[in-house]
Amino acid sequence: MGFADLLDRIGGMGRFQITQVILLCIPIFLMASQNLLQNFSAAIPEHKCRINETDNFNTSWSERKGWQRVFSPKDAEGNLDKCVEYVDVHWIMVASNVTWHNTTDLKTQPCVNGWEYNRDEFSSTIITEWDLVCGRKNRRQLAQSIYMAGVLAGAIILGGLSDRYGRRALLIWSYLQLAVSGTCTAFSPNYLSYCVFRFLSGMALSGISLNTTALIVEWIPTKVRTITGTMAGYCYTVGQLILAGLAYGIRDWRWLQLTVSLPFIIFFMYSWWFPESGRWLVLSGKPEKAVKEIKKVAKLNGKTDEGEKITLETLKSDMIKEMACATSSYSIIDLVRTTTLRRISCGVSFIWFSTSFAYYGLAMDLQKFGVSIYLIQVIFGAVDIPAKLISTTSMIYIGRRVTQGVSLILGGLAVLANIFVPTELQVLRTSLAVFGKGCFAASFSCAFLFTTELYPTVIRQSGLGLGSTMARLGGIVAPLVKMLGDFYPFLPLLIYGGVPVLSGLVAYFLPETVNKPLPDTIEEVEMGKKTPAKEKEIVPLQSLKTKPGVMEKKDILPLQPLKIDPAPQEV
Repeated sequence: MGFADLLDRIGGMGRFQITQVILLCIPIFLMASQNLLQNFSAAIPEHKCRINETDNFNTSWSERKGWQRVFSPKDAEGNLDKCVEYVDVHWIMVASNVTWHNTTDLKTQPCVNGWEYNRDEFSSTIITEWDLVCGRKNRRQLAQSIYMAGVLAGAIILGGLSDRYGRRALLIWSYLQLAVSGTCTAFSPNYLSYCVFRFLSGMALSGISLNTTALIVEWIPTKVRTITGTMAGYCYTVGQLILAGLAYGIRDWRWLQLTVSLPFIIFFMYSWWFPESGRWLVLSGKPEKAVKEIKKVAKLNGKTDEGEKITLETLKSDMIKEMACATSSYSIIDLVRTTTLRRISCGVSFIWFSTSFAYYGLAMDLQKFGVSIYLIQVIFGAVDIPAKLISTTSMIYIGRRVTQGVSLILGGLAVLANIFVPTELQVLRTSLAVFGKGCFAASFSCAFLFTTELYPTVIRQSGLGLGSTMARLGGIVAPLVKMLGDFYPFLPLLIYGGVPVLSGLVAYFLPETVNKPLPDTIEEVEMGKKTPAKEKEIVPLQSLKTKPGVMEKKDILPLQPLKIDPAPQEV
């Protein structure tokens, strides 16, 4: 008997599992707000050089902008330049026939008095707060990259610590860290402190994501893993719609930041109720604590009698295989120590990197679509609903591997198609981007579940940490690729689309996991590919019982290798 059978004895998907999944999914609603917050808190409003004489004119933005042609030249695209102004005011240009093309020899200078912003749409952003425009415009992308670097650091540090110290402890800490660092971000006095607190928020978010996934998967039966994993994915989707609504109602970035951070204090408080993963306790050499947690779960599921039957002795006898590996220690090196795990780790790394790379390349630059930023956020969030529904159905009836590969390939092709669509066909370009984003959302949904099922329990968190690490690298690199558009406009789209197509092909080299129990040990992962062969060897025994005398004794001899060999095949 393994841990999966033990779960069925104490209630399967009972009252405890349902309550735990709900409580773990509630914080996911606000995880999207943390990841995509800079679409609104760092939105770039319309701006122009501030002029001393502004007070002499009408105070409305449109009127002041009308006078701007007196003070600023035009840029290469024929629009009034937002970063430079004339050294001297040229009033003659208003009443003369001098054209703008004849003024290229007039002396200009950077905006001396700073910038003035149109606050009709955003009352305050970090752009208006610290003038992150013109020469400082790259600091906007830098802040997002620093946040992603924090998520990367969290995946590396908290993923490994979770395998060593437990899922529950790291989850509780991550809730507290995000609540504190997110609140401090809202009160940041300058850009530097803002970046530091965002980095810490990113670390905490990574810890929440990894440990939430592990606790959900390791306490539920195999048959409902896909449904619960998809439920968690839909919480993130709804969270994107919540972010659009919050941002529309709260136009000040500090209040918006505070609103999406304070609820994590509540999550921290009730997270103490969560029991530690029983599967992890067994494999970490803590069977006494595992028995205690299993009995607690059995009681909550109304299976007290079954729980009382579970003692330390029965647990050890039922889970000989799991207990045997409890004395072993594991590290990140085990992710690539054996042949199958090396193949899994390479494939998982490529999938997570390309999905995140293309996803954030599309989702973190909503202002480029030329429509309301709130509307496009709703559209980008809503497309996840049918995408994840199709992904879930495909994962159940077709399999994880095919779903993963097809979603990446279709998303990449949609991005590549935009290379050939003229810029004036904005509706078509936006539609292709929305379709591609939906495919990458489906890929994310599948990647979480697929990765969890590919790795054994003893290194599952390290495997998820590896995937999350590569995803954050993709998120960090994505903004940098946009800079290549200054040299070749088609190059960013070529890279954003080409990388997912390649990773979609890589997915077909991974083993299928649909309807298979979670592996607990590295040996199980390595021997999994040999299971079908063993099943075929058992068939002659069944025939022997039904048709005695048909087979001769010499025909039975090849079955002798089925005896248990205590030595692992590959370490």
